[in-house]
Amino acid sequence: MPKATGEIIITGDADATYPFDRIHEYIQLLIDKGLDFITTDRFAELKHGSMSGKHYFGNLILATTLKVLYLINLRDSQSGMWIFKKEALDKIQTIEDFNDGMPFSEEIKIEMFSNKNIKAIEIPSALYAREGDVKLESFSDGWNNLKFLFLKRVK
Repeated sequence: MPKATGEIIITGDADATYPFDRIHEYIQLLIDKGLDFITTDRFAELKHGSMSGKHYFGNLILATTLKVLYLINLRDSQSGMWIFKKEALDKIQTIEDFNDGMPFSEEIKIEMFSNKNIKAIEIPSALYAREGDVKLESFSDGWNNLKFLFLKRVK
């Protein structure tokens, strides 16, 4: 991300699960509301076959843990679709200091929502059925994300 040249950065998995057809609306919201960071809530509009029951339950545990430990009220702490101003990166820890695995998604939200100089919100979005194979290792990735939340909190 530090090498990105645009003023607005958009992220999301390349597996056709995120509604990139709505990105113009999300960018307009960022601009109109004077926001720095938007994360999306995939649970607002889950499409058939988009998330297994175990992933839904795991996401609920992770989002609840994030709320309790960091007092950040997010419904979807694992969403990988974000829209943000590149300049917001200058207000948080350097990207090189972030976890380089699955917890990155939680960590960027912790940094953005905890910073008083950043205006961040979560908006309703959608999640479509995946195209291709799932690369997520349900238990080990979920466990690593959960451990990360506790370890970052005690640091």
